[in-house]
Parts: sequence; C-alpha cells; structure tokens
Amino acid sequence: PLYSHPEPKKVLIVGGGDGGVLREVARHACVESIDMCEIDRKVVEVAKRYFGETMATAYGDARLNLVHEDAAKFITREGHAMYDVIIVDSSDPVGPAESLFKPEFYEAMRDALNPGGIICTQGECIWLHLELIRTVIDACRNILPKVDYAYTTIPTYPSGQIGFILATKNESPDALRVPARTPSTEEQALLRYYTPLMHSASFVLPAFAQRAIHNCEER
Repeated sequence: PLYSHPEPKKVLIVGGGDGGVLREVARHACVESIDMCEIDRKVVEVAKRYFGETMATAYGDARLNLVHEDAAKFITREGHAMYDVIIVDSSDPVGPAESLFKPEFYEAMRDALNPGGIICTQGECIWLHLELIRTVIDACRNILPKVDYAYTTIPTYPSGQIGFILATKNESPDALRVPARTPSTEEQALLRYYTPLMHSASFVLPAFAQRAIHNCEER
C-alpha cells in the first residue's frame, strides 16, 4: 500500500509483531514516523530473539513508536495521530483479532486517515474465506469511497495465498491499482517480489473471486 500513496509520511501498523511489515515500511525514506500497535508484547520479544536477522530487523529504527495495547482502543483515543497509511497485519477474526474485522474498526481507521489516506488489512484467502471477504468488503463500501481486493502468494499459508482488503479516501479511478510511486533502481535491486507490474497484477482475480467480490458492487 505504500507505493499506492504519493508521499506517505505517517504510518500506523496494527499487529505485525513478527516485524515483517515494519521492515518493509522502514524501507521508504519518505516515511517520517511509524506507530506500531501490537497487543502481545511477547510476540515482539520472540521475534527479536529468533528473527532478528531476517524479519525483525527494523525495531531499532528511530522513526518507530511501539505500543502494546488493543488497536481498537488506541485508534479511537482522543487526540490520536492522523495517518497517510494504516496497515493491519492481524491474525484471523477469532479471539482478540475479531474486533479488527468489524465495521466499527474500519470507521475508526477512516477517521484516522489524512486526505488521500489508504487502509490495507489482512484479507484472508479467496479459496477458503470468500464469504467472509465479501462481507467485510460490503461493509467497507459503506464507509470509504473506494474499496478493492488484492492477493499475493505465500507458500507457507493455507492454499499458498493471502489477500489484502484495501480502501482509500482517494476517489481517483487509478487509486490503489496503479502505483503512485515506483522504486528507484537501487531500491528495486533489494526487492525479491515487488515490482510495479506485480503491484497492478495483484488485483487481477480468478473469475469466481471476481464475481463474488466485485459483482456485489452492482447489487
């Protein structure tokens, strides 16, 4: 989602205690501050201990403000910060993460976005959770003007795939699907998966998922 924004300066990460999302956000020199709300302190401790040379490599970044609390409460606190990008790297919608899939949380995120801001949340798997995905996207369309769905391949995840629900205050036809920035030659050389072409291609869904997710726009 950061390449979908022309100049993301303030970023909020919800969850993501393994440090992977933080590592990728920290690659962007334009980012000035990163708030990270991870409810489980132990996850961060274990990630630093065992993944300190792979995923959890950016916990020492001076831009990071790490807090351990419920994100649903953190983002609604009076005087909270406003963000250009909010990334929710949550577990499945059971237990503590259940509230992060409810419309109320998306409304709170919308209210914490700067103009043109972008939300990107863990979007489950089109092969296993299509009904849940459609329910969440239907709800989001009542909250934000532009909502979309993308996915990527992750060999260790169920069915080898995980999705992203993206939403933005930007109503441009190209918002989300067309990168607003591209990596420099030097930055691209460090990336093993992302390219501008892969960015746009990630929104191209199999026919069954396209019908289920996007045909509902016409209902």
